[in-house]
This record gives sequence, structure tokens and C-alpha cells, in this order.
Amino acid sequence: MFSVLLFFGREIYHAAPPIPAAVQTTTGTTVYTREDIQRGQAVWQAMGGMQQGSIWGHGGYLAPDWSADWLHREAVAQLDARAKADGAATFAALDARRQAAEQAVLRVDMRRNTYDPATEVIRISPDRAAAVALVQAHYRDLYQARTPEARALRVKYAFPTHTRLSDADARALSAFYFWTAWSATTERPGKTITYTSNWPHEPLVGNTPTGAVFLWSMISIIVLLAGVGAIVAYYAREFDAWRADSEPDGGFAGVDFMDRVTVTPSMLAVRKYFWVVMALFSAQVLLGVITAHYQVEGQGLYGLPFSDMLPYAITRTWHTQLAVLWIATAWLATGLYVAPLLTGHEPRFQVWGVNFLFGSLLVIVVGAFAGQWAAVNGFFHDLTANFWFGHQGYEYTDFGRFWQIYLFIGLLLWVVLVLRSLWPALRGQGGVSLVLLVAVSAVSIGLLFGASLMWGEKTHISIMEYWRWWVVHLWVEGVFEVFATAIVSALLVRMGLVRASVAATSVLFATIVFLGGGVLGTFHHLYFSGTPIGVIALGSVFSALEVVPLVVVGFEAFNRSKLEGQQAWEHVYRWPFRFFAAVLFWNLIGAGLLGFLINSPIALYYMQGLNTTAAHGHTALFGVYGMLGLGLILYCLRGLTDPSRWNQKALSIAFWGLNIGLAMMTFLSLLPQGLWQTYVSFSDHYAAARSAEMMHHPLMEALVWARVPGDVVFAVGVGAFVVFFVQAFLSKGKTTRAD
Repeated sequence: MFSVLLFFGREIYHAAPPIPAAVQTTTGTTVYTREDIQRGQAVWQAMGGMQQGSIWGHGGYLAPDWSADWLHREAVAQLDARAKADGAATFAALDARRQAAEQAVLRVDMRRNTYDPATEVIRISPDRAAAVALVQAHYRDLYQARTPEARALRVKYAFPTHTRLSDADARALSAFYFWTAWSATTERPGKTITYTSNWPHEPLVGNTPTGAVFLWSMISIIVLLAGVGAIVAYYAREFDAWRADSEPDGGFAGVDFMDRVTVTPSMLAVRKYFWVVMALFSAQVLLGVITAHYQVEGQGLYGLPFSDMLPYAITRTWHTQLAVLWIATAWLATGLYVAPLLTGHEPRFQVWGVNFLFGSLLVIVVGAFAGQWAAVNGFFHDLTANFWFGHQGYEYTDFGRFWQIYLFIGLLLWVVLVLRSLWPALRGQGGVSLVLLVAVSAVSIGLLFGASLMWGEKTHISIMEYWRWWVVHLWVEGVFEVFATAIVSALLVRMGLVRASVAATSVLFATIVFLGGGVLGTFHHLYFSGTPIGVIALGSVFSALEVVPLVVVGFEAFNRSKLEGQQAWEHVYRWPFRFFAAVLFWNLIGAGLLGFLINSPIALYYMQGLNTTAAHGHTALFGVYGMLGLGLILYCLRGLTDPSRWNQKALSIAFWGLNIGLAMMTFLSLLPQGLWQTYVSFSDHYAAARSAEMMHHPLMEALVWARVPGDVVFAVGVGAFVVFFVQAFLSKGKTTRAD
């Protein structure tokens, strides 16, 4: 699967839309140069990039998709100019026959590929150049707040009130937006589809779904149904055998193995990681509330001028980054805690390594966040310095390059620390396979983050997107899940609840099934990012296969439930098991149902970058990975605190508050918003679904307010979990055998 992923990555390098040396009129006037386009991309990154609107559908939801917005404005400007030449005030004033005739001419003109590979020049007509100048003036006014209309639009887009672009930067940014729109409306050489496979939907220029989009969507549904039938048949055939083999050799353990474990100094040193997780988790939720509220006020929260210090691009950046950071920190800390637990081996200087890694984590978070804040607030005048220390502008991978390198080195140190503790088991003969899976997945976590270093300051955005989704889809959603599956299975074996051979086989099976679809399923993020048709074919089919294993989560939940209640001592693990059960539930809802809702090419053609994506993102990221992180924390707290002093009521409130709150914010707010946007995208055009008029429509704002009850319930759950956590650590009494 990775070989195919790399092969088509090579194809993306060759098939990406060209960045011209110059854009010139047919009379020889230069409109933009390659340097303008590349500088515009750097300016866009420094001001928040994908956190302030989106490009080709990837990024924030409040401001427009700039590619679609430019494309629509340029098309309307040309049609209005043609109408005036015919004596009408605007294009809308023409009768239907004349409108159809003008649109037909416009489609031919805008879709014609005039890029000359020999000179690397794009030629456009003087009339189109005049339309480009009008759209550029609109963006100049917007980014420099020149007119009352522009200032009002800035408020709706939640732009910072105090930042302005220079004339040169505003022009460069317009060049970048023009080029992304040109790629979206210009046909590939010898083809009848654009570089972005006719995305976004824009009937004015003939951008409608291609035959490949329809064909591969249908094939993906057939593959899904066939895969579901096959895996259900397999589970049905093997279920009795698995049930017979589920009991470990010698029967279920009569006592909790933690009662006989000595908590090592390095395991104790992990405690501070979990305190940081609680702080990051709380901050992420608070920033989420502020970010959501920007949609109804634009510049603050209940009249407070938040945009002066924390503009939308920053709150959204930190909200999305913290989601990954606190979850990843919880999982990494679990690895540091569990590795000595599995082997009983405490290597020399392990505590020093754990503490050094912790200090590095704090430096990375504080340094990277400070750099991002400085970038969005306009303190980086050197764009190269911004790339290294400020805001890269790419959603989920926004850290400056220096901080990415630092984090990569930290992850490699984490791998070394985990492998040092696992080494005795890896060298032994018994139970090697399961520990080996833990080790291999840990190494993968360290190495795969290196994909974030595969692009540079001026890398083509299609190529950057390819590598970015290696990080987001394969690192966060891929190998981390394999690592968590292996860790949980190893712990169940250590607890005496599952036979080692059965656990190893189950982990291998789950890994093969999950990554079998997940690796090439990465391509569903790249359908319309300037990639070849093969990406749509592979992405659609294998995204459907990603959903297949989720239909049998009922079997997994039943198997997991059988492990509970075998012995009285298991009561201590009731809440970790419940959080693991929540993972299974949200895997089906968030990753399965809401994921497949948007992942077929025909669905994503209309839904990309709408709040349907946010519904999937919240339920999959927090519902699956966040719940798993909290469950792993609870498991580790069994050895770091006294379970007899746990506040069971707070845990109950936390569990139900988090799950019910997540369901409420998804199904009462995010999903209805996304479905209405999808209707507008299909009925009118994509830019309309992302326009300020749409986002601030009274019904849309009412749906945003409908999120408040769910947010309140969710916040209560977060608060209850934090209260439980603090009480667990501060309660008096013997907490560990090491004490």
C-alpha cells in the first residue's frame, strides 16, 4: 500500500498544475510573475493560511474558500463587462437567451489552457486582465480595509482588526489566489477536465462533476457493500472459534497484576505529562468555544474585543493544534508508562530521558504558539523567518519548520526511550510477537512524522498537500491507532484477560484490515488538489474499505464486554473500559457514518470544506482518539494513584457529559449547518455555500447558537474529568508501591 502511495505521489509531482514564469496579456503586458505567486503563497501562510478561509477546500470554514471566491468574482466581472458592451447594466439584466450565449463564450475562454510549456507563460485576453484587476482591487480593499464595505466584510470574515497588508503583499496574495482559481478552471492539456477535476462547482465556467467522479463514487459503494458482506461472513465463521480461544491459558487472572507491580521512577516521572494533558485539553475546549462564537459576532465574544489579541486565525490554529497535541501527549505518555510495566525493566538514565523529553515538549508548545501568534498579528516582516519560526499556514501542521524539526527529534527520543524499556522482552522468546507489534508501531510513530519535513517554503501546494496528509491521515489517524491497539492488547494480556496468541493475531488482523484501506484512503483528501484522476479512483475505493471494519464494531464491543466482570478486581478498570467502548461507538458514527457521508468523490465534490467536514472531524478526532487518550490516562492512573479514592461520581459525569455533549453539538449544530451548505453548493455554486451572506444568514447563525447546549454539556464533562484527575492525585494515602 505504501509503495502505491509513493508511486502516485510521484505522479502528483508530474501532474500538478504549473506555476508559470509569468501571466501576460496577449498584447504582452505582464499581469503576474512566478515570484508574485510564490510570495503570495508565503504571505497567505504568514497570515494564518488555511486557518483563515481555505484553498481548494482545505482549511477554515468561516472565511471563503479563496480559490472559489476568486473564480466566481472573476467570472461575474467578465460577464458584467460583456453585458455592458452589449448595452446592459449588468449580466443579470440580460434576458435568458443572451445570458446563455455569454456564459457559453465565457466557458470556452476561461477553460482554454493557454500555458506554453516552452516559455512557461500563461496568456490571457485584455478583457480577462481587466476582470482580474477588478477582483484584485476587491482583495486589496479587503486586506487593507480601504472602504466601509471592506471593513464590514472583514468583520464577517473575523479578520484581525489591526493588521493590514502592504500594497506589494496584497498584490502578491491576489496573484496566488488567481493562480489557484486558474488551476481550478483551466483544462489539463488534451483533457476536458480542469487541473482540480472541475472543482469547485461553478456552472458559470462549466465546472460540474466529471464522469470519473460519478463512476468511482458508484464503484466505491459497490466495494463498500461487498467488503461489508465479506467481513461479516468472516466474523460469523470465526466468531465461535475466537470465543473458545478468548480465555487465557490457566483461566482468567484471580488478582490484579498491578498489585504485584513496582512502579518504577520513570513511570512516576510520567505523571507530569498527564497534568500537561489536562491543561492542554481544557485550553483546547475553551478556544473551541471562542472560535465557534466568532461566526456570530466576528470580532469577539459577547462584546469583548478578542480579535485585538486573539484573532480567529489564532484561536482556530491553537484549537486544532491542541486537539492533536493533548491526544498525542496522552498516547506518548502512555507508551513511556506502559513499556516498563510490560517488561519490569528500568533502563539507566530513563528518568532523565523522560524529564528531558517533557521539558522539550513544553519548549516546543510555548515557542511554536508564540511564533504563530506573532505571525498572525503581523510581527514577522521576513517571510522566510515566518516559515521557520512563525505560522506555516497548513491546517494541523502549522508549526514553524524549526519547531517541526525539534518535535521530530523529540519523537525519535521517545522511540528510543520506549524501545530501551521493551528490549528485554524483544530479546526473549515468550510473547515476543505482541511486544514486537508495540515496538514497530512506536518506531512508525517516530519516523512517519518526518513527512512534515518533506516540503519547503515555496513548495507547490499540490505537493505540500500530499505530504501534509501523510502526517494528518497516516500519522494521527493511522500508526497512532495501531500503536494504541497494540498497547491495549498487550495490557489485556498482562492483566490475564486475553491469551497472548489470540491478542497478537487480533492486532495483526485489525492492523491489516485498517491500514489496508487507510493507507490509500489518504487520497480521499486529495481528489481536487491538482492531482491526476488515479487519485480519485484509489481514494474512493480504499476510503470505502476504511469503513468496512467499522461495521463489525458490535462484535468487538461484545468481545470487550466479556472481559469485564470476570473477577471482582476488574471493577477498578470499569471506567477505562467504558472509554474504550466509547471509542468503538464513535468509530462507527464519526469515522464510519459521517466519514463515508463526505468521502465519496461525488459527495466531497459538493461538501469539501463545509461543516459536514467539521461534524466528521469532531466525532472522529475527539470521539475516537480523544476518548482513547482519556481511557489510556485512566489506565495509567491505576498505578499512579489510589483507585479506592477515585471520585466515581465525577467520572460518571465526565463520561456521559463528554459523550452526550459531543452528540448534541454534532447533530444539533454542525451537521445541520453542513447539510444546508451542501444544498446551496449543489443548487447554486460552491462559493455561495461559503459566502459571508451564507455564513451570517439568520438561520445559519441560529444553528451556531444551537451548539451552545451541547458545548455546555461537553464543558461540564471536561470540568468533571479535570476535577476527578486533580482529586485523584491530591487525595491522601498510599498511591504506589514505590511510595
